[in-house]
Amino acid sequence: MAFQCQRDCYMKEFVTSVVSCCPAELKHEVNGKKETLKGFNIKLQDTILFPEGGGQPDDHGLIGDVPVVRVTRQGADAVHFVGSPLEEGQEVQVKVDWERRFDHMQQHSGQHVITALAENMFGYKTTSWELGRQRSTIELDTPSVKPAQLQALEEAVNEKIRVHTPVTVQLLSIDDPAVEKVRSRGLPDDHAGPIRIIDIEGVDANMCCGTHVSNLSHLQVIKLLGTEKGKKNKTNLIFLTGNRVLKYAEKSYSTERSLVSLLKTGPDEHVEAVDKLQKSVKLLLKTNLSLLRDMAVVITQNFKNDPGEGTSSACTKKRVTMNS
Repeated sequence: MAFQCQRDCYMKEFVTSVVSCCPAELKHEVNGKKETLKGFNIKLQDTILFPEGGGQPDDHGLIGDVPVVRVTRQGADAVHFVGSPLEEGQEVQVKVDWERRFDHMQQHSGQHVITALAENMFGYKTTSWELGRQRSTIELDTPSVKPAQLQALEEAVNEKIRVHTPVTVQLLSIDDPAVEKVRSRGLPDDHAGPIRIIDIEGVDANMCCGTHVSNLSHLQVIKLLGTEKGKKNKTNLIFLTGNRVLKYAEKSYSTERSLVSLLKTGPDEHVEAVDKLQKSVKLLLKTNLSLLRDMAVVITQNFKNDPGEGTSSACTKKRVTMNS
């Protein structure tokens, strides 16, 4: 089945009813430490909170005034883990954390268009992807991506945004011949219901359970940050989409202003200024080491010439250092 969050990804509030409420435990990371939380698993008649899947994290939100900590999928059901029980059969209002949801929609749709164009333009297939908290990564089946290819890919994906490319959702039966024509990495073993296809007009048609924008213009912009060496001779392509690009620009500008104040130079001269500082520090360390060696030679020579005076001098210096 398709949940309400998949039928209308832009819905922020939804009224439904509680089907079941069972005591449960959840292993959860809090401040970097793994803890076991005691709570309840809630199943609803329907939901606008997306359960984790397809490389996309789950939604956060509220059922009534009860925070939802985690949402997972079990076959045709979405299971909501909460800290307080809810009465079976009661009508509840579900609210989604919209900032988190829209961010996930932007990153996921951004991944689809990057994946499609990377394959169409260069033959680089996507083998996996990760929607991270600060940046997202696409694993491409290629040992490397040339800088010129990266630039061409970034220009191509942003052109699709500029021309307001529509994104539509199709629901097909599993035996529909059209299913064989779409891109897919396979279905989960417990898949239930129709096949969901995300169709980016003229760009890509792909099986996907995630939430997406309805038009690529809602992505605002895509920035490819670069690549890293991946596993098994593959390349990880790092990217930001939409609001993450704005936050990245704001943070970069803040850092730039701080460096202007510290280095007393304009932004274009920061690299040169830091390079000069590093060379100056290296020279000072080298000079300091040379002076210490010269002092050691002098002290050793004085001790040989007058052992008593050398010992007294060393002890005096030690006392002065300790008292300081």
